[in-house]
Amino acid sequence: MPASATPAKLKVPFYGHGRQYHNIKREIDDAFHAVMESEAYVMGPALARFEKELAQYFAMKHAVGLNSGTDALWLAFLALGIQPGDEVITTANTFFATAEAIWIAGGKAVFVDSDPATNNIDPTKIEAAITPRTVGIVPVHLYGHCADMKAVSTIAKKHKLWVVEDNAQSIDAHGDGFKQGELSDAVCTSFIIQKNLGTYGDGGALITNRPDIEQAARRLRNHGSLKRSVHSFGFNSRLDDLHAAFLSVKLKHITNWTDQRRAWAKRYTDGLKGNSFKLPKELPGYRHVFHLYVIEHHKRDHLTQFLIDHGIDAKQHYPIAIHQQEGYPWGKLADPHPHVPNAERNAAQCVSLPMFPELTAEEVDYTIAKLKEWDAQFGW
Repeated sequence: MPASATPAKLKVPFYGHGRQYHNIKREIDDAFHAVMESEAYVMGPALARFEKELAQYFAMKHAVGLNSGTDALWLAFLALGIQPGDEVITTANTFFATAEAIWIAGGKAVFVDSDPATNNIDPTKIEAAITPRTVGIVPVHLYGHCADMKAVSTIAKKHKLWVVEDNAQSIDAHGDGFKQGELSDAVCTSFIIQKNLGTYGDGGALITNRPDIEQAARRLRNHGSLKRSVHSFGFNSRLDDLHAAFLSVKLKHITNWTDQRRAWAKRYTDGLKGNSFKLPKELPGYRHVFHLYVIEHHKRDHLTQFLIDHGIDAKQHYPIAIHQQEGYPWGKLADPHPHVPNAERNAAQCVSLPMFPELTAEEVDYTIAKLKEWDAQFGW
């Protein structure tokens, strides 16, 4: 339906979890019953199967299921031997958990600014932030577009730093001539329900080619144990079999779902060109998976409320930069005043439009029509 023919008002949800469930209901229900009948609910065969499938999907050797993406990050840092006060370079343009994981592991988060084209970490800013205490770099593949891993990897090798990718928003993405994981020590992901590959609750995973990281993560997630009743120092961070079984079902669909997200993103972009919004950019050779379709505008709050008032469940990701958060740990765990103007601009101007595979053309076109209506009245 052309945007001009959209009805006066629709309800456009931000998430399509219920729609997705009904589309694959038989597969999900069968997976549920299989795990329940197995009586193996923790560290059982469904988890082992999903870990194998996930590693194969990434074309990597090992995958370790964990209870969240946050845990995947800080357990990766511990596996890499982070010590109190070690500095880890990352971007201020990310969800709070990326920096939080560095702090939990005892490290100091050092923020560099983002590339205004993609909102990912700007590799040209990294070397100036390296000090004798720097041990690693954590690029975030924000909104579903990979960071420039070739540049990050080159810098890391030059300075003998490890690299852990935060791909909580970017499963199924790739860069220009590289896949996630091949230029780093580990990839950490999240399976919370709103992710492109999400379960019905929380979950995460660490994916790596390094056996030492894999073995450390397996010990750390299960009270320091690789053998029943034999323990060392560890935690409780296991992905349970029920969620693993659901994820096995969904992993089979992820590429088709991504393709549909990309189709909706193209429809948004084509419909909004020539207006006052800053639109997402996909660099040549990259596969953007559009976990979020984020536009930017200096009248962000007014625009967001206008969309909500017209039935469109727009949101803001992430409207407060990490170093401007009330819970920012001033002092030894973080930079007191990072110079990150691009990240601050993105935080102040971001608006996330509804984006999930089960959207309809009518809903997307209605959203475009309302954005253009707002832009004509208020945008300039």
